[in-house]
Amino acid sequence: MKTYRDFYRPLAIGAPEPMRAPPAKLERMIHFFPPHNEKMRAKVPEMAKQVDVLLGNLEDAIPADAKEAARAGFIEVARNTDFGDTGLWTRINCLNSPWVLDDITEIVSAVGDKLDVMMLPKVEGEWDIHYLDQLLAQLEARHQVKKPIMIHAILETAQGVNNLDAIVQASPRMHGISLGPADLAASRAMKTTRVGGGHPDYAVLSDPGEGTRTSAQQDLWHYTVSRMVDACCAAGIKAFYGPFGDFSDPAACEQQFRNAFLQGCAGAWSLHPSQIEIAKRVFSPDPAEVKFALRILEAMPDGSGAVMLDGKMQDDATWKQAKVIVDLARAVAARDPELAVEYGLTAA
Repeated sequence: MKTYRDFYRPLAIGAPEPMRAPPAKLERMIHFFPPHNEKMRAKVPEMAKQVDVLLGNLEDAIPADAKEAARAGFIEVARNTDFGDTGLWTRINCLNSPWVLDDITEIVSAVGDKLDVMMLPKVEGEWDIHYLDQLLAQLEARHQVKKPIMIHAILETAQGVNNLDAIVQASPRMHGISLGPADLAASRAMKTTRVGGGHPDYAVLSDPGEGTRTSAQQDLWHYTVSRMVDACCAAGIKAFYGPFGDFSDPAACEQQFRNAFLQGCAGAWSLHPSQIEIAKRVFSPDPAEVKFALRILEAMPDGSGAVMLDGKMQDDATWKQAKVIVDLARAVAARDPELAVEYGLTAA
Protein backbone atom coordinates (compact mmCIF):
# COMPACT_ATOMS: atom_id res chain seq x y z
CA MET A 1 0.00 0.00 0.00
CA LYS A 2 1.28 3.45 -0.89
CA THR A 3 1.86 5.94 1.89
CA TYR A 4 -0.15 9.14 1.76
CA ARG A 5 3.05 11.02 0.87
CA ASP A 6 3.43 8.96 -2.31
CA PHE A 7 -0.21 8.83 -3.38
CA TYR A 8 -0.04 12.07 -5.40
CA ARG A 9 3.42 11.58 -6.86
CA PRO A 10 3.58 10.96 -10.63
CA LEU A 11 4.11 7.30 -11.48
CA ALA A 12 6.60 8.13 -14.24
CA ILE A 13 9.33 10.74 -14.54
CA GLY A 14 7.95 13.57 -16.63
CA ALA A 15 4.27 12.65 -16.18
CA PRO A 16 1.93 15.45 -15.05
CA GLU A 17 1.14 15.88 -11.36
CA PRO A 18 -1.95 13.88 -10.37
CA MET A 19 -5.05 15.93 -9.61
CA ARG A 20 -5.93 16.38 -5.96
CA ALA A 21 -9.64 16.19 -6.83
CA PRO A 22 -11.60 15.40 -10.00
CA PRO A 23 -12.51 18.50 -12.04
CA ALA A 24 -15.86 19.97 -10.98
CA LYS A 25 -17.72 19.55 -14.27
CA LEU A 26 -21.38 19.06 -15.08
CA GLU A 27 -21.80 15.50 -16.39
CA ARG A 28 -25.54 14.78 -16.54
CA MET A 29 -25.25 12.52 -19.55
CA ILE A 30 -22.36 10.53 -21.04
CA HIS A 31 -23.41 10.22 -24.66
CA PHE A 32 -21.97 7.26 -26.57
CA PHE A 33 -21.20 7.28 -30.28
CA PRO A 34 -19.65 4.57 -32.51
CA PRO A 35 -16.49 6.07 -34.04
CA HIS A 36 -16.21 3.48 -36.82
CA ASN A 37 -19.42 4.85 -38.35
CA GLU A 38 -18.59 7.70 -40.74
CA LYS A 39 -22.11 9.18 -40.60
CA MET A 40 -21.96 9.31 -36.80
CA ARG A 41 -18.51 10.94 -36.90
CA ALA A 42 -19.93 13.66 -39.14
CA LYS A 43 -22.57 14.45 -36.49
CA VAL A 44 -20.08 14.87 -33.64
CA PRO A 45 -19.51 18.67 -33.90
CA GLU A 46 -23.24 19.34 -33.58
CA MET A 47 -23.74 16.59 -31.00
CA ALA A 48 -21.00 18.06 -28.81
CA LYS A 49 -23.11 21.21 -28.38
CA GLN A 50 -26.02 19.20 -26.96
CA VAL A 51 -24.36 17.02 -24.32
CA ASP A 52 -22.15 17.36 -21.26
CA VAL A 53 -19.88 14.42 -22.18
CA LEU A 54 -19.27 12.78 -25.56
CA LEU A 55 -17.75 9.31 -25.45
CA GLY A 56 -16.23 7.40 -28.35
CA ASN A 57 -17.08 3.76 -27.74
CA LEU A 58 -14.49 1.13 -28.65
CA GLU A 59 -15.82 -1.82 -26.65
CA ASP A 60 -19.24 -3.54 -26.56
CA ALA A 61 -21.48 -2.85 -29.60
CA ILE A 62 -18.40 -2.44 -31.82
CA PRO A 63 -17.94 -5.55 -34.03
CA ALA A 64 -14.60 -7.34 -33.74
CA ASP A 65 -13.74 -6.53 -37.35
CA ALA A 66 -14.41 -2.81 -36.72
CA LYS A 67 -12.30 -2.35 -33.58
CA GLU A 68 -9.33 -0.78 -35.37
CA ALA A 69 -11.60 1.42 -37.47
CA ALA A 70 -13.34 2.62 -34.30
CA ARG A 71 -10.03 3.52 -32.70
CA ALA A 72 -8.86 5.38 -35.80
CA GLY A 73 -12.22 7.11 -36.10
CA PHE A 74 -12.09 8.30 -32.52
CA ILE A 75 -8.60 9.74 -33.01
CA GLU A 76 -9.78 11.52 -36.18
CA VAL A 77 -12.79 13.04 -34.37
CA ALA A 78 -10.70 14.09 -31.37
CA ARG A 79 -8.12 15.79 -33.57
CA ASN A 80 -10.59 17.65 -35.78
CA THR A 81 -13.31 18.77 -33.35
CA ASP A 82 -13.50 21.71 -30.98
CA PHE A 83 -15.41 20.29 -28.02
CA GLY A 84 -15.58 23.53 -26.03
CA ASP A 85 -16.82 22.78 -22.52
CA THR A 86 -18.03 19.30 -23.48
CA GLY A 87 -15.99 16.48 -21.99
CA LEU A 88 -14.25 14.07 -24.36
CA TRP A 89 -14.10 10.46 -23.15
CA THR A 90 -13.44 7.07 -24.67
CA ARG A 91 -14.39 3.59 -23.50
CA ILE A 92 -11.50 1.29 -24.32
CA ASN A 93 -11.73 -2.48 -24.63
CA CYS A 94 -11.40 -4.60 -21.49
CA LEU A 95 -7.94 -5.42 -20.19
CA ASN A 96 -7.99 -9.06 -21.30
CA SER A 97 -8.88 -8.20 -24.90
CA PRO A 98 -6.45 -8.22 -27.86
CA TRP A 99 -7.23 -4.58 -28.71
CA VAL A 100 -6.77 -2.77 -25.40
CA LEU A 101 -3.02 -2.10 -25.51
CA ASP A 102 -3.28 -0.40 -28.90
CA ASP A 103 -6.37 1.49 -27.70
CA ILE A 104 -4.40 3.01 -24.83
CA THR A 105 -1.08 3.63 -26.52
CA GLU A 106 -2.38 4.99 -29.84
CA ILE A 107 -5.01 7.28 -28.30
CA VAL A 108 -2.66 8.81 -25.72
CA SER A 109 0.09 9.32 -28.30
CA ALA A 110 -2.28 10.95 -30.80
CA VAL A 111 -4.78 12.94 -28.70
CA GLY A 112 -3.70 12.62 -25.07
CA ASP A 113 -3.99 16.35 -24.40
CA LYS A 114 -7.61 16.45 -25.66
CA LEU A 115 -8.82 13.36 -23.79
CA ASP A 116 -10.42 13.99 -20.40
CA VAL A 117 -11.36 10.50 -19.26
CA MET A 118 -10.62 6.91 -20.23
CA MET A 119 -13.45 4.54 -19.28
CA LEU A 120 -12.28 1.08 -18.26
CA PRO A 121 -14.80 -1.77 -18.52
CA LYS A 122 -15.19 -4.85 -16.33
CA VAL A 123 -13.00 -3.61 -13.47
CA GLU A 124 -12.67 -6.39 -10.91
CA GLY A 125 -10.25 -4.94 -8.38
CA GLU A 126 -7.74 -2.22 -7.64
CA TRP A 127 -5.11 -4.13 -9.63
CA ASP A 128 -6.91 -3.20 -12.88
CA ILE A 129 -6.77 0.49 -11.95
CA HIS A 130 -3.11 0.23 -10.91
CA TYR A 131 -2.16 -1.26 -14.29
CA LEU A 132 -3.88 1.48 -16.30
CA ASP A 133 -2.65 4.18 -13.90
CA GLN A 134 1.01 3.21 -14.38
CA LEU A 135 0.70 2.80 -18.14
CA LEU A 136 -1.02 6.16 -18.57
CA ALA A 137 1.74 7.88 -16.56
CA GLN A 138 4.42 6.32 -18.76
CA LEU A 139 2.62 7.36 -21.94
CA GLU A 140 1.89 10.87 -20.67
CA ALA A 141 5.59 11.31 -19.93
CA ARG A 142 6.65 9.97 -23.32
CA HIS A 143 4.21 12.15 -25.27
CA GLN A 144 4.45 15.22 -23.00
CA VAL A 145 0.77 15.21 -22.10
CA LYS A 146 0.14 18.27 -19.93
CA LYS A 147 -2.79 17.10 -17.76
CA PRO A 148 -3.46 13.66 -16.31
CA ILE A 149 -6.08 11.54 -18.05
CA MET A 150 -8.69 10.42 -15.54
CA ILE A 151 -9.97 6.85 -15.16
CA HIS A 152 -13.66 5.95 -14.98
CA ALA A 153 -14.44 2.36 -14.01
CA ILE A 154 -17.49 0.33 -14.99
CA LEU A 155 -19.00 -1.85 -12.29
CA GLU A 156 -20.16 -4.96 -14.14
CA THR A 157 -18.94 -8.03 -12.26
CA ALA A 158 -19.76 -9.52 -8.87
CA GLN A 159 -16.08 -9.37 -7.97
CA GLY A 160 -16.01 -5.68 -8.83
CA VAL A 161 -18.91 -5.03 -6.46
CA ASN A 162 -17.11 -7.01 -3.77
CA ASN A 163 -13.96 -4.87 -4.24
CA LEU A 164 -15.66 -1.48 -4.61
CA ASP A 165 -13.97 0.18 -1.63
CA ALA A 166 -10.50 -0.69 -2.92
CA ILE A 167 -11.34 0.31 -6.50
CA VAL A 168 -12.55 3.83 -5.68
CA GLN A 169 -9.40 4.53 -3.65
CA ALA A 170 -6.93 2.91 -6.05
CA SER A 171 -5.59 6.07 -7.71
CA PRO A 172 -5.88 9.86 -7.73
CA ARG A 173 -6.87 9.40 -11.38
CA MET A 174 -10.22 7.95 -10.34
CA HIS A 175 -13.01 10.06 -11.78
CA GLY A 176 -16.00 7.88 -10.98
CA ILE A 177 -17.84 4.60 -11.49
CA SER A 178 -20.77 3.66 -13.73
CA LEU A 179 -23.14 0.77 -13.19
CA GLY A 180 -23.03 -1.77 -16.03
CA PRO A 181 -26.27 -3.68 -15.39
CA ALA A 182 -26.22 -6.14 -18.30
CA ASP A 183 -22.77 -7.66 -17.67
CA LEU A 184 -23.33 -7.49 -13.92
CA ALA A 185 -26.61 -9.39 -14.30
CA ALA A 186 -24.78 -12.14 -16.21
CA SER A 187 -21.96 -12.21 -13.65
CA ARG A 188 -24.49 -12.67 -10.84
CA ALA A 189 -26.50 -15.27 -12.77
CA MET A 190 -29.55 -12.98 -12.59
CA LYS A 191 -32.42 -14.26 -14.69
CA THR A 192 -33.03 -11.27 -16.94
CA THR A 193 -32.12 -10.31 -20.50
CA ARG A 194 -32.88 -6.60 -19.99
CA VAL A 195 -30.22 -3.88 -20.16
CA GLY A 196 -31.01 -1.91 -17.02
CA GLY A 197 -34.42 -1.12 -15.67
CA GLY A 198 -36.79 -3.24 -13.66
CA HIS A 199 -38.44 -6.59 -14.23
CA PRO A 200 -42.16 -7.30 -13.78
CA ASP A 201 -41.46 -10.53 -11.89
CA TYR A 202 -39.27 -8.79 -9.29
CA ALA A 203 -42.11 -7.70 -7.03
CA VAL A 204 -43.75 -7.93 -3.62
CA LEU A 205 -47.34 -8.93 -2.85
CA SER A 206 -49.65 -7.27 -0.38
CA ASP A 207 -50.77 -9.38 2.59
CA PRO A 208 -53.50 -11.95 1.96
CA GLY A 209 -56.99 -10.88 2.82
CA GLU A 210 -60.37 -10.38 1.29
CA GLY A 211 -60.23 -9.39 -2.33
CA THR A 212 -57.41 -9.29 -4.89
CA ARG A 213 -53.83 -9.05 -3.64
CA THR A 214 -51.91 -6.16 -5.20
CA SER A 215 -48.39 -6.46 -6.57
CA ALA A 216 -45.70 -3.76 -6.70
CA GLN A 217 -42.65 -4.03 -8.95
CA GLN A 218 -39.31 -3.47 -7.20
CA ASP A 219 -36.01 -2.01 -8.45
CA LEU A 220 -33.47 -4.73 -9.27
CA TRP A 221 -30.62 -2.20 -9.01
CA HIS A 222 -31.47 -0.34 -5.82
CA TYR A 223 -28.89 -2.11 -3.63
CA THR A 224 -26.08 -1.91 -6.17
CA VAL A 225 -26.63 1.76 -6.95
CA SER A 226 -26.71 2.57 -3.21
CA ARG A 227 -23.54 0.55 -2.63
CA MET A 228 -21.81 2.31 -5.52
CA VAL A 229 -22.92 5.79 -4.41
CA ASP A 230 -21.65 5.18 -0.86
CA ALA A 231 -18.26 3.97 -2.07
CA CYS A 232 -17.83 6.82 -4.56
CA CYS A 233 -18.94 9.58 -2.18
CA ALA A 234 -16.67 8.25 0.56
CA ALA A 235 -13.74 8.54 -1.89
CA GLY A 236 -14.76 11.95 -3.27
CA ILE A 237 -15.58 10.72 -6.78
CA LYS A 238 -18.83 10.45 -8.78
CA ALA A 239 -21.33 7.63 -9.25
CA PHE A 240 -23.28 7.21 -12.51
CA TYR A 241 -26.12 5.04 -13.70
CA GLY A 242 -25.14 3.27 -16.91
CA PRO A 243 -27.22 2.19 -19.91
CA PHE A 244 -30.95 1.76 -20.33
CA GLY A 245 -31.39 -0.46 -23.36
CA ASP A 246 -35.10 -0.20 -24.20
CA PHE A 247 -35.25 2.87 -26.44
CA SER A 248 -38.98 2.25 -27.03
CA ASP A 249 -39.84 2.92 -23.36
CA PRO A 250 -38.77 6.48 -22.49
CA ALA A 251 -41.00 6.57 -19.41
CA ALA A 252 -39.21 3.59 -17.84
CA CYS A 253 -35.84 5.08 -18.80
CA GLU A 254 -36.77 8.35 -17.11
CA GLN A 255 -37.90 6.54 -13.95
CA GLN A 256 -34.68 4.50 -13.73
CA PHE A 257 -32.58 7.64 -14.24
CA ARG A 258 -34.65 9.50 -11.62
CA ASN A 259 -34.18 6.72 -9.08
CA ALA A 260 -30.42 6.97 -9.62
CA PHE A 261 -30.52 10.78 -9.39
CA LEU A 262 -32.40 10.70 -6.10
CA GLN A 263 -29.96 8.14 -4.70
CA GLY A 264 -26.99 10.41 -5.48
CA CYS A 265 -25.81 9.65 -9.02
CA ALA A 266 -24.37 12.56 -11.00
CA GLY A 267 -25.57 11.37 -14.40
CA ALA A 268 -26.30 8.42 -16.68
CA TRP A 269 -25.35 7.08 -20.09
CA SER A 270 -27.33 8.09 -23.17
CA LEU A 271 -27.09 5.50 -25.92
CA HIS A 272 -29.74 7.03 -28.18
CA PRO A 273 -30.38 10.70 -29.00
CA SER A 274 -33.82 10.48 -27.37
CA GLN A 275 -32.16 9.77 -24.02
CA ILE A 276 -30.13 13.00 -24.04
CA GLU A 277 -33.11 15.18 -23.11
CA ILE A 278 -34.30 12.62 -20.55
CA ALA A 279 -30.93 12.70 -18.78
CA LYS A 280 -30.73 16.50 -19.02
CA ARG A 281 -34.18 16.84 -17.48
CA VAL A 282 -33.70 14.25 -14.74
CA PHE A 283 -30.18 15.20 -13.60
CA SER A 284 -30.98 18.93 -13.49
CA PRO A 285 -32.75 19.76 -10.19
CA ASP A 286 -36.40 20.74 -10.31
CA PRO A 287 -36.88 24.55 -10.30
CA ALA A 288 -39.34 24.39 -7.38
CA GLU A 289 -36.82 22.39 -5.34
CA VAL A 290 -34.10 24.90 -6.20
CA LYS A 291 -36.20 27.87 -5.14
CA PHE A 292 -37.08 26.24 -1.82
CA ALA A 293 -33.44 25.28 -1.25
CA LEU A 294 -32.44 28.90 -1.89
CA ARG A 295 -34.94 30.00 0.74
CA ILE A 296 -33.34 27.64 3.27
CA LEU A 297 -29.87 29.04 2.56
CA GLU A 298 -31.15 32.61 2.79
CA ALA A 299 -32.92 31.91 6.10
CA MET A 300 -29.79 30.26 7.56
CA PRO A 301 -26.79 32.05 6.00
CA ASP A 302 -24.19 30.31 8.19
CA GLY A 303 -25.99 26.95 8.34
CA SER A 304 -26.45 27.05 12.11
CA GLY A 305 -29.51 27.07 14.30
CA ALA A 306 -33.04 26.22 13.17
CA VAL A 307 -35.85 28.06 11.37
CA MET A 308 -39.41 27.30 10.29
CA LEU A 309 -40.33 27.56 6.59
CA ASP A 310 -43.86 26.75 5.43
CA GLY A 311 -44.46 24.88 8.67
CA LYS A 312 -41.36 22.70 8.26
CA MET A 313 -38.34 22.82 10.52
CA GLN A 314 -35.01 23.49 8.84
CA ASP A 315 -31.69 22.94 10.62
CA ASP A 316 -28.05 22.29 9.78
CA ALA A 317 -28.88 18.92 8.16
CA THR A 318 -31.48 20.37 5.80
CA TRP A 319 -29.12 23.31 5.12
CA LYS A 320 -26.56 20.78 3.82
CA GLN A 321 -29.23 19.11 1.68
CA ALA A 322 -30.24 22.50 0.29
CA LYS A 323 -26.63 23.33 -0.51
CA VAL A 324 -26.28 20.13 -2.56
CA ILE A 325 -29.27 21.17 -4.68
CA VAL A 326 -28.20 24.81 -5.05
CA ASP A 327 -24.60 23.92 -5.94
CA LEU A 328 -25.87 21.60 -8.68
CA ALA A 329 -28.35 24.23 -9.87
CA ARG A 330 -25.55 26.79 -10.19
CA ALA A 331 -23.51 24.34 -12.29
CA VAL A 332 -26.53 23.67 -14.51
CA ALA A 333 -27.32 27.38 -14.80
CA ALA A 334 -23.78 28.10 -15.98
CA ARG A 335 -24.34 25.74 -18.93
CA ASP A 336 -28.07 26.19 -19.58
CA PRO A 337 -29.36 29.81 -19.76
CA GLU A 338 -33.01 28.69 -19.89
CA LEU A 339 -32.73 26.77 -16.64
CA ALA A 340 -30.77 29.65 -15.11
CA VAL A 341 -33.87 31.80 -15.62
CA GLU A 342 -36.19 29.12 -14.18
CA TYR A 343 -33.93 28.76 -11.14
CA GLY A 344 -33.68 32.51 -10.62
CA LEU A 345 -29.89 32.25 -10.95
CA THR A 346 -27.53 34.18 -13.17
CA ALA A 347 -25.32 31.99 -15.36
CA ALA A 348 -21.69 32.21 -14.19
